[in-house]
Amino acid sequence: MPDLTPDVLVFGFIWYIAFLFSTTCHEAAHALVAKMGGDETAAQGGQVSLNPVPHMRREPWGMVVIPIISFLFMGRMFGWASAPYDPLWERRHPRRSGWMALAGPAANFSLMLLAVACLHVGDAAGWFHPNPLTGHRDFAATTLLIFFSLNLLLGTFNLLPVAPLDGSTVILLFMSEKTAQRYLDWLRANSLAMAGLLVGILVFRYIYDPINTFVARLLLPGNI
Repeated sequence: MPDLTPDVLVFGFIWYIAFLFSTTCHEAAHALVAKMGGDETAAQGGQVSLNPVPHMRREPWGMVVIPIISFLFMGRMFGWASAPYDPLWERRHPRRSGWMALAGPAANFSLMLLAVACLHVGDAAGWFHPNPLTGHRDFAATTLLIFFSLNLLLGTFNLLPVAPLDGSTVILLFMSEKTAQRYLDWLRANSLAMAGLLVGILVFRYIYDPINTFVARLLLPGNI
């Protein structure tokens, strides 16, 4: 268990709020695009909303219990959420399902870019004031950087083309109707979720650091 100093607890609180908001936006985007495409399943569960409560009710372990426990015992925050959908709707409209899947990562990348914009504005305006003794970033800069890194991670990880991640459905957008139907028949007929998740985690460990470094150098202000 990490040393739970006041600074660590504050850092964990910021991470959890960022995780809760970012995950809620991700799932709300799924639900909204599904509703626009004709699937009311998630909307009927109240998930077309930036209120985290309906999402927490659906996944209390993934959105509340596991993130807090993982941070307290490992110093890192893990969690998950989900939005329900109608499998028959997906079967009838594979391209709409692909757009629904893409909406979640798109929401995360939008939040990431919003954090980048705020960091550039704050840096140019001189709003950020590091601690003169420790050199640590102030609360505002730290919060924005957490939103940047967390949403880059969520968006990138979920685009991996393995079940149950969003990328396994996003690829429907690049298939013909007939190919998409065959792909869905295969994907939903196999219990690939656990194996796909393990493969995704293993692959992500090797590709994320270079992606994070490249994007940070490309987008973040030099003084942050």
